[in-house]
Amino acid sequence: MSKTPITIAVMAKNEEKRLPACLESVRWADEILVLDDESTDRTVEIAESFGARCIKRKMDVEGRHRNFMYAHAKNEWVLSLDADEHVTPELAKEIDDAIRKNEPGYSGYSMPMRIFIGKRWIKAAGYYPSARLKMFRRDKFKYEETGVHPRVFLDGKCGRLKGELLHYSFRDFSHFIAKFNRETDLEAVKWIEDKRNMSFGRAFYKATDRFFRAFITKKGYRDGFLGFIMSCFSSWYQLVTYAKYWFAKQNQAST
Repeated sequence: MSKTPITIAVMAKNEEKRLPACLESVRWADEILVLDDESTDRTVEIAESFGARCIKRKMDVEGRHRNFMYAHAKNEWVLSLDADEHVTPELAKEIDDAIRKNEPGYSGYSMPMRIFIGKRWIKAAGYYPSARLKMFRRDKFKYEETGVHPRVFLDGKCGRLKGELLHYSFRDFSHFIAKFNRETDLEAVKWIEDKRNMSFGRAFYKATDRFFRAFITKKGYRDGFLGFIMSCFSSWYQLVTYAKYWFAKQNQAST
């Protein structure tokens, strides 16, 4: 069977441990492209052993970094992955079918994701199915060029696939905390750069709303203690970001 005419675009930095499983799951693709952020381990060597084409670029702004990678894809269709994401066989078949069918008007497809902390799948609190736009025509898609949670822009219709993408996002809970801390740092900087008029009252309201939506509306309670703690962190994201924003503003005012 011929390979699927799609470029798998993977961002990586020092991913020698996680990258092999990711690339093994996409051997069916016509091209694998790895954007390496100045790795000092065997990331590039491993990528090339899978037949990947590697390009190098130091990460600056996430959205800009991703757009740079997609511009180097040789195929019309791109599947954007991180090194900790694996494509299931069911999803691979759906992707191949969608490309060969070439339904008019569709410029992208979202797919459900299973997000894991260690080996534990986060089933509720908004973490599943958490469908995300990961596959697209490269000339119809771009990321907002901002540092954290960039928005996506798609020119055309977005379909939805049923096959799952497995996202081993957090090695353990300590890794989750480290990512949480980094993302709230970047979010606070974004608020300042955008000149957002944030207040404690607004942050508190959004934090409260996020908890109840995650724990009640999105049924976090069905995932036991994990669902509860993930709902809490969804809420705390707003408060911790606001605290970092507030301290940064205080420092600006005193200089």
